[in-house]
Amino acid sequence: MQRRKEYEFNIEKLEFPAQGIAFYEGEKVLIKNTLPGQKVIAKVSKKKKLGVEAKLVKILEDVDYKIKPKCSITDLCGGCSHQFLPYEKQLEFKKLQVLKLFEEAEIKDFEFLGIEKSPEVFEYRNKMEFTFGDFRKDGELTLGMHTKGRSFSIVTVDDCRIVDVDFREILKLVLNYFIEQKLPHYKVMERTGYLRNLVIRKAKNTGEILVNIVTTTKIDFDLSEITNKLKELKCDGIITGIIHTINDSLSDTVQADKIETLYGRNYIMETLLGLKFKINPFAFFQTNSKGAEKLYSIVRDFLGDSESKVVFDLYCGTGTIGQIVASKAKKVLGIELVEEAVTAANENAKINGLDNCEFIAGDIAKVIKEVKDKPDSIILDPPRAGVHPTALDYVLKFDARHIIYVSCNPKSLVVDLKEITSRGYKINKVVLMDMFPHTPHVETIVDIVKE
Repeated sequence: MQRRKEYEFNIEKLEFPAQGIAFYEGEKVLIKNTLPGQKVIAKVSKKKKLGVEAKLVKILEDVDYKIKPKCSITDLCGGCSHQFLPYEKQLEFKKLQVLKLFEEAEIKDFEFLGIEKSPEVFEYRNKMEFTFGDFRKDGELTLGMHTKGRSFSIVTVDDCRIVDVDFREILKLVLNYFIEQKLPHYKVMERTGYLRNLVIRKAKNTGEILVNIVTTTKIDFDLSEITNKLKELKCDGIITGIIHTINDSLSDTVQADKIETLYGRNYIMETLLGLKFKINPFAFFQTNSKGAEKLYSIVRDFLGDSESKVVFDLYCGTGTIGQIVASKAKKVLGIELVEEAVTAANENAKINGLDNCEFIAGDIAKVIKEVKDKPDSIILDPPRAGVHPTALDYVLKFDARHIIYVSCNPKSLVVDLKEITSRGYKINKVVLMDMFPHTPHVETIVDIVKE
């Protein structure tokens, strides 16, 4: 096969994260946005050790299990990628892809408990980061998500169906207001412009909403009028805070040089499984609140009776898992790199009256060497890259009898599980939890015991 040349392929299967796999003259070909059973034309773009990458050009023969998406712009938006699949089919594909990774890593002899559905299939997200931009160069202001296959194009998502009506109405109000004001959006390459992002967080169980308008300092603009318009907006929930975040960084990520509270407070309160959690503007919190309750219940069930045991919650974030299992533990010790998250974790533990929880800030690979406590059980919930090898080595040296690994990336998970099982541990149970309907992503919870 030659680069930049088009070929005809039959898609045979999917590999995580939802890449279609075809074979051409013995070579493996990876093609995004394709499904098993399709015949397609794709253009070869790269040749790698793991196979040839090709970009979809045209579908010649489609599958009969597709459905009409609820969202009218799902073909353009880079957010959802699988709304055209029945939900049961989405779950089936996710299950097969994860089990294939386990099989290829030769991880076996465990009890597979299947895949748990998200309690809400639509309108489940409690946070969205929308970007200001334009759909076509120098066109009218848009606010939404990056367009598929077009890095600097933003499509307005005022009909997005993975968030509820409050998100959609706030987006429309903010976008229309700034169109009237003729304010320029920030252009990453030119480093010019004012409007960057609109970030909305809504607590599913309390209804509290935090609106965050993110701009540069390129223009001195009075935001009091849009603040008043937002305060007057009729919502199913209640807007308890409106903030203005200054972000003059060169990167395209949402970060804060300075935060100004325009109205109310700069956080929301959420409840999960009977506990209260204060969520700050940049705190990590599972984006599917109802799914998080289900996920954390699984972890708590795996932990079992631990009233006389010390539990380590590593990569603890704002300490959500640690606090939820605290009622079943003698002591919970959480470690997290982000200091603001640890401050929030300790504050939340105080709000919930949990005096058996302690959260420490620092690099796990370093902090773990100084910890005096010896854990009976360890909960691992690392970022997508998995556990750093140095940190994993120290974790395993604790020789805990029980480990629960919560992973958002099954590819890095199986790498870590290979190392864990080589050190005298056995994979006991595996269950999948779908936290992200209509996307390729899935959480995997693994119950691990010392042999």
